[in-house]
Amino acid sequence: MSILVILVPLSLLLVGVAVWAFFWAADSGQFDDLDSPALDAILDDPPRTDDTRRGPP
Repeated sequence: MSILVILVPLSLLLVGVAVWAFFWAADSGQFDDLDSPALDAILDDPPRTDDTRRGPP
């Protein structure tokens, strides 16, 4: 039962740090644009203009 004296304040401190980290991330713009980075993976690359795609002569 005496372990609760340590675990309850420790868990409240952990929850407080997690809430602070969430609001810090939200205020600094971490969640502003969630769609564009996911779409970058499926977009085509621009065509290459040099002759390196032909290989060696």
